[in-house]
Amino acid sequence: MKERTYVMLKPDGVRKHLLLEVIKRFEQNNLMITNLKEMKLTEELIHEHYAHVSDKPFFPKLEEYMLSGPVIAMIIEGEDAVNRVRKLMGPTNCKEALPGTIRGDYGNKDDENCRTYNVIHGSDSVENAEIEVNRFFPELKEENKSLKKTIR
Repeated sequence: MKERTYVMLKPDGVRKHLLLEVIKRFEQNNLMITNLKEMKLTEELIHEHYAHVSDKPFFPKLEEYMLSGPVIAMIIEGEDAVNRVRKLMGPTNCKEALPGTIRGDYGNKDDENCRTYNVIHGSDSVENAEIEVNRFFPELKEENKSLKKTIR
């Protein structure tokens, strides 16, 4: 089934100039980037996006990292997009990510925080993809409502 998902190239991915490589990997796998923008996250947006871990001891370091530079926000569409994007990214912990995955090839495996500094984020479900698309692309809200009907 055709889906769309949200992907974010994190500050370390932007600093490593990985955008073209990431786009190439998605496009080579018949996934289409339909929207893309560079943005600087705000504390408010970080707290909303990471609300499920905001009470964890590692959150202040995560917040500092996500505020450390721009990110690239993307909407990606294709058949089974959520699962396919996650497979291309590899596991959240880049130490567990195999070579050939984005995190396996570019995550900082020498860093103890490899779960955080893993260059990329992707939605973990179709439902969360819609929430994240609306969160990071609020300017598309009306378009998102009509797309939701046609994609499902």
